[in-house]
Amino acid sequence: MIWLGIDTANSPLAIAIVKDRRILTTEVTNIKVNHSAGVMPAIEHIFKKVDISPKEIDAIAISQGPGSYTGVRIGVTIAKTLSWTLQKPLVGVSSLQVLAANAGLYQGIVCSVIDARRQNVYAGAYDTSNGLVPIIEDGHYSMAGLLAKLKELGRPVLFVGHDVDSFWELIQQELGKNALRAPYTLDLPNAAQLIYLAEQQELPPLDATHTFVPKYCRLAEAEANWLREQKGKK
Repeated sequence: MIWLGIDTANSPLAIAIVKDRRILTTEVTNIKVNHSAGVMPAIEHIFKKVDISPKEIDAIAISQGPGSYTGVRIGVTIAKTLSWTLQKPLVGVSSLQVLAANAGLYQGIVCSVIDARRQNVYAGAYDTSNGLVPIIEDGHYSMAGLLAKLKELGRPVLFVGHDVDSFWELIQQELGKNALRAPYTLDLPNAAQLIYLAEQQELPPLDATHTFVPKYCRLAEAEANWLREQKGKK
């Protein structure tokens, strides 16, 4: 079985092709590039690299969010278009779970963090002792609120994600010795990990592609402003 994996949920672009549980190619780029212009050329490149036609793939895995609204929308739109055009099933995976999976060999609590601006984060915490068991659900949290939840656990927490450094001083201040930092080599999404997690799910029917939606975990600022305006008119 051949999988295409795509992660554009944040600034890094990660793509991979896996065949019969063997990684044929995986690439990640962490520079400020417009995903709308860069994703399709990157996908075309990896297909040529491994000499596989898009028609040969059997399924598509997509990082479903949360993360950058624009990044998530671009990735999901491209994945849905490919899914329907090629008539291949589409499987969504949490972008936070993809990051946590990088540290899956650590036995304990792993917390994935993505900057959501204004001292807020998208975050989720997982117990890796027996797989990736959520103990703090993926969500949009104030950093202070997230740390309060983690502090209540009273256990060491391994933080992963390239945005962790922006909050590391505060994390150490609140959690002390229970604050552990993953190596920077684990901070970026890995599309092969994304595919691995997608393989754990049952393949959805093709018509599910139409109803597939991103998981933002909060309203876009423009939508929130519009709702406030509508409320004010009443």
